[in-house]
Amino acid sequence: MNVQKSSTEPGMGVNPLAADTEAVGPQVAVLFVGVSLFVGMASRHLLKNTSIPYTVALLILGIGLGSLEYGTTNGLGVLGDSIRMWASIDPNLILFVFLPALLFESSFAMDFHQIKRGFMQMLLLAAPGVVISTIFLGVVLKILPYHWNWSTGFLLGGLLSATDPVAVVALLKELGASKKLSTLIEGESLMNDGTVIVVFHLFLQIVLGQKFSSGDVISFLCRVGLGAVGLGLLFGIVCVCWVGLVFNDTIIEITLTFTASYLAFFMAEEKAHVSGVLTVMTVGIFFAAFARTAFTGESERSMFHFWELISYIANTLIFVLSGAVIAESILRSHDKIEGRDWSNLLLLYIFVQFSRVVVVGLLYPGLKFFGYGMSWKEATILIWAGLRGAVALSLSLSVARVGQHDAHTHFTKVTEARFVFLTGGVVFLTLVINGSTTQFLFRFLNMNNTTETKTRILEFVKYEMYSNALEAFGEMGEDEELGPADWITIRKYLSCLSSLPEDGEPAHPHGPPGSEGSGIEYVEQQMQDTRIRFLNGVQAAYWSMLEEGRITQTAARILIQSIHEALDQVENYSGLQDWEGLRSHVRFSWYLEYLSLLPRRASTFFLIAQLEFACYIAAAFLRAHRMTRNYLRDFIGESFVAEAVIHESEAQGQEARQFLDDIRLAFPQVLRAVKTKQVTHAVLVHLTEYVRSLGNAGLLESKERLQLHDAVQIDLKKLLRNPPIVEMPTVWETLHNQPFIGALPVSVQRPLLDVAKEFMMVQSTIIYEEDKKPDGIWLIANGVVQCNSKATNGQQLHQPTFSLGSTLGLFEALTGRPYLCDIVTRSVVHCFFIERSKILSVQKEHPELEDFLWQESALAIAKVVLAKEFEKATLQDIRALMMEGSSMRIFLRGEVFELQPKKIGVLLDGFVRPESSFAIITAPAGLMRKVPLPSSGDFTRNSLKEGTVFHAEARSRILFFDMDLWQGSGQFLAVPHKDCHSSLRRSLIEHDTPRVNGHQSAADIYSAKALEISVFGSQIEGNSESWREEERPGNVLSRTHQSCSNLVKRMSMVMQGRPSNDKWWTSRHKVASQGKMDLVQPFLHKKETDPGYSSDESDGEHIVKIGSLSALFYPSHPHS
Repeated sequence: MNVQKSSTEPGMGVNPLAADTEAVGPQVAVLFVGVSLFVGMASRHLLKNTSIPYTVALLILGIGLGSLEYGTTNGLGVLGDSIRMWASIDPNLILFVFLPALLFESSFAMDFHQIKRGFMQMLLLAAPGVVISTIFLGVVLKILPYHWNWSTGFLLGGLLSATDPVAVVALLKELGASKKLSTLIEGESLMNDGTVIVVFHLFLQIVLGQKFSSGDVISFLCRVGLGAVGLGLLFGIVCVCWVGLVFNDTIIEITLTFTASYLAFFMAEEKAHVSGVLTVMTVGIFFAAFARTAFTGESERSMFHFWELISYIANTLIFVLSGAVIAESILRSHDKIEGRDWSNLLLLYIFVQFSRVVVVGLLYPGLKFFGYGMSWKEATILIWAGLRGAVALSLSLSVARVGQHDAHTHFTKVTEARFVFLTGGVVFLTLVINGSTTQFLFRFLNMNNTTETKTRILEFVKYEMYSNALEAFGEMGEDEELGPADWITIRKYLSCLSSLPEDGEPAHPHGPPGSEGSGIEYVEQQMQDTRIRFLNGVQAAYWSMLEEGRITQTAARILIQSIHEALDQVENYSGLQDWEGLRSHVRFSWYLEYLSLLPRRASTFFLIAQLEFACYIAAAFLRAHRMTRNYLRDFIGESFVAEAVIHESEAQGQEARQFLDDIRLAFPQVLRAVKTKQVTHAVLVHLTEYVRSLGNAGLLESKERLQLHDAVQIDLKKLLRNPPIVEMPTVWETLHNQPFIGALPVSVQRPLLDVAKEFMMVQSTIIYEEDKKPDGIWLIANGVVQCNSKATNGQQLHQPTFSLGSTLGLFEALTGRPYLCDIVTRSVVHCFFIERSKILSVQKEHPELEDFLWQESALAIAKVVLAKEFEKATLQDIRALMMEGSSMRIFLRGEVFELQPKKIGVLLDGFVRPESSFAIITAPAGLMRKVPLPSSGDFTRNSLKEGTVFHAEARSRILFFDMDLWQGSGQFLAVPHKDCHSSLRRSLIEHDTPRVNGHQSAADIYSAKALEISVFGSQIEGNSESWREEERPGNVLSRTHQSCSNLVKRMSMVMQGRPSNDKWWTSRHKVASQGKMDLVQPFLHKKETDPGYSSDESDGEHIVKIGSLSALFYPSHPHS
């Protein structure tokens, strides 16, 4: 491209008819870019701490450069050639070069939640507001003595209605307006520009002679507006999906966003003929809504700095160029611009401001009603912040271009000159006057006041900074090489801490109010400020967890959205309510019931995905709140306000904690998969940091570091693409994971599995009742049950609980005694029932299992008869204690035995009598010393010195426990001691049978196997007994063909939400009969229970049938 440089005449500026020209190469255009960036950099540096907006300075400097080039004889030489080259660029090209990047950066940086809340306000200002402003300014221009027709007046009025986002965004960043108001002005500016450009092109076509009916106008506006939104959504969906396929490649992510903005603008304007501004704005908002969480860590920082740099460069160039163009338009048209045009310019500027007053005034009821509402102070700032900028100027230049290329246009040269002059003048005046005085208006309206609470917080932080400075000086103030440092000199350089109070510590942030504040209002202000800081801390914790891989991108987006909604509530002096926005995501959704219509594997996938997602939400919520509570305590210390907010936080977490407890009991595989993914991600991130640290230390060469880093990144990508799968067990796997069943020989397991009945029970269901005849045993697969026994002597007994892996009713089944207590469900419980006759048959046919059966029965009996002693022990703890430090003895009638120190016993069968008493102790009972055992916290070796002698009054079976293994903390050893643990490890590696204390009895072997299953599960590689498919029980195989509706019902019981009162279960409804699994509903009142009720003889009031649960997932037979 060659540009002709025209000769000039003294005092005349540019003479376009001069004959002397000189060809200038296109490379000269680079000089203007370099000079503009240098001028912008210098202005930014010099004006950093001044009240002059950076953009205003750029505009004035641009006018100065343009004036020197176009208003002097010699011009600026090569720089002038470069300025002319840029000034002669087609105005549409200016829009195509600068607008896409600026629009995308602005829309992508906005808060999507605030866009949603303020959308109606933005729409009012951008649609009716532009129409009102266009009509008002068109009427004003018709009144001016230019004799323009209505179309020409509306054309100029329309382009003057554009509040340019380039100018507004830069101004708001300088002034630091509130985020709510900033988003409203910025969003209105973006939508406003799109509307103005559409209105401008409509009236431009009318001025050029085209005729439009009202239907044509409506069709045009709908096509251009709605089509732009649709095209933007299409680009957004494609690009966001592409971002989801990119893994840790910042270059591709940044390039994708940059390319999307320009391609979307080009396709909208040139191919689809819709609004490019609205298209790019839609793409940016779509990215902000659905892809913000895709950029974390270095990727997020790189993305932020890239778009910040792009925005800075574009703003600098466009403001300097706008100033040069304004200077050129005034100087080039000096022969067409009269003195009255200057007065008309000032008058038009006043009417532009008045039109803004009319727009905001007429729309104020709607602005106050919708979104966040609007105060009169905010409305005042909204009026004054309606700056005009490069969009309006570019549109006015395009009018002149149309006049040059269209001989049939109604524009004269004078009209074209006045268009550019008036538009440039209004742009200059709004930027200089409005832009420079907005900050003073802020102060005048007291909108930047700092509350007393915030002032105290700031002073408190400064004091903490001073304490940290002293601590840092203590750590670094002296070393071996250089000796000590001078604190007095250091203190002189800490000018940021110079305002600390001289009399010691500052006032506590939550202390009593000052002399100007009232008590109630001040406390409310403190509460609001603390809640806002707390929620901001929770939000920061969510972002941190996203970077750590603890939550998914979708979960992070929902969690952050809940914070935004809670902040809106806090602004109205409400308490913490961020869980309200999350509750629906951990509830059972109605549409999940229809998943049972899908194929079994597909429905299982979606149902488990829903559970996993809910677990991510609840766990992240609890963790973020816990972290923020700790930070708040550390930062603020003890105060009534802080404790009140902490109490609100703890109350908010109750439902999330209860949900995770229910999932842990009903679907432990889901939590295990979620935690496995988190830990895997954390381990891989740790390895990445370790490799990086080795490289920074110089211990790895660059090639080696890259090789190791790439290997870890491949594993991270594999984790992202193929996360751990939740494998729900089949019926056979569930039963085989029961320690009691899994420890038995295969020949014994088979008949028991064949007759096991599967049950699903909701909370507060009575499994069996105290004093009822035993009819079988219950195996708890998932959930928690509680033992409720009658009070004795007015004292309520301990009520131990039993969870997964428990075998209940075995003692009663072996002895024929009535059930010892009520067993009531305390959660959704998945369990199995085996009839007593089958257990007795096993006992009779397999005498080698006699002792093992009694040992298994002692697990539950010990927690019942020695509830206080085993209160803090889990079944796994008792199993470990039984295997390592227990012995079972049978005493015949007349035999005498002594309970040794540090031992306690469980009488399982028979009668014994203490030597010093005539009282008969009947099984089951706990045997202890005469002196009660001390509590776990007071236990010492010296407190167990004397034994107790007992006489067997009949054949008695007693299991002795060695209490020397009881830890001082009140906990049993969760795993065996070293020797036994090594034995277990050998069994896992060498497939040996574990030895227990050197004695390999049958009961010890089975007990060791049961402990191994309870700790590691039955599916240990190389250690589990493998079943051939034909060996699996036929009844179990038949259960693998059930419908997915059972999983749906199970999820609904867990996720339907629990009211706060204790009677939540009384309103439950019965589940329709559908299959083989028994679903037990809770008894509404115990007294209404049928006296003859037993667990295998249920009435229709409390037990209904549904399909098998465990068979939903992976069939026991490969061909099922």
